[in-house]
Amino acid sequence: MAVLEVKNLNLGFNCECGFRQALFDVSFSLEKGKMHALVGESGCGKTISAMSILQLLPKTAKITDGEIIFNGKNLLKTSKKDLQHIRGAKIALIPQDPMTSLNPLYTVGDQLLEVIKIHQVLKGKDAFDKAVESLESVQIPCAAERMKAYPHEFSGGMKQRAIIAMALACQAEILIADEPTTALDVTIQAQIMNLLKEIQAKTNTSVLLITHDLALVGENADFISVMYAGRIVETAPAKEFFSNPRHPYSTALLRSLPLNKSSKLETIQGQPPSILQDIEGCRFHPRCQKCIDICTQQIPVLDNVGINHYSACFHN
Repeated sequence: MAVLEVKNLNLGFNCECGFRQALFDVSFSLEKGKMHALVGESGCGKTISAMSILQLLPKTAKITDGEIIFNGKNLLKTSKKDLQHIRGAKIALIPQDPMTSLNPLYTVGDQLLEVIKIHQVLKGKDAFDKAVESLESVQIPCAAERMKAYPHEFSGGMKQRAIIAMALACQAEILIADEPTTALDVTIQAQIMNLLKEIQAKTNTSVLLITHDLALVGENADFISVMYAGRIVETAPAKEFFSNPRHPYSTALLRSLPLNKSSKLETIQGQPPSILQDIEGCRFHPRCQKCIDICTQQIPVLDNVGINHYSACFHN
């Protein structure tokens, strides 16, 4: 059962040169208790797609079409007051950079208590106990004492755990994890992802994972949607995606992974287009080794190529 559905989302930005579209008919769904990963190169539209769900967008951004359905309700038609109750309490965000996401002037405990008081309407000892419980749930030792610590007294991994604790404090149904392992070493990355998986299994929380790290996705995600230049070009169950990728961009991304010490790394020639570039046809065609005439003239649609597997390519 889908707890969240993004349907034909279109978004653009008002620039000095006029309105430029950044997202084109983006569609994906998030199943209850599952992890769905949005992957692709930097600038492809992953984060702005996720931020559209909570409508945490720059002033220059404008959603021009589409629906975002959460538990049967279209969030794009929800009042600001109702949306405030959903943010944090029902859909929580784990932001991209743990090093800058906490306010250095306040203790970790004060920042966690603020979240709990707003969304859980708890006060005094009840709020404090809930905060300690949240820190313990993300395996922070001596949680009651750590409530008094400032962010600079936490390591990078502990800061990320504290941010996850804030997201979990209100028992959200969905966690949006935007590059949750950024700036962390490999060992801590694994610990954070294992923690998210444990929380997911224990609470049946749904996770939308935003990342460019396919290795991370392969070990953790249930479903994958690949984005390129503002479009979803392939979506599939994770096992199916890694065993049978269908879009040339997906194949190229997988070939760039270091499979073993003796394998030669392959690269994708060129750069992803900016929103200022007008490209007719498939937006990947300038970099695609399989490009034919129709690719430069028409936009391919997502076609069913297997069980819950869709790809937008004329070679399907």
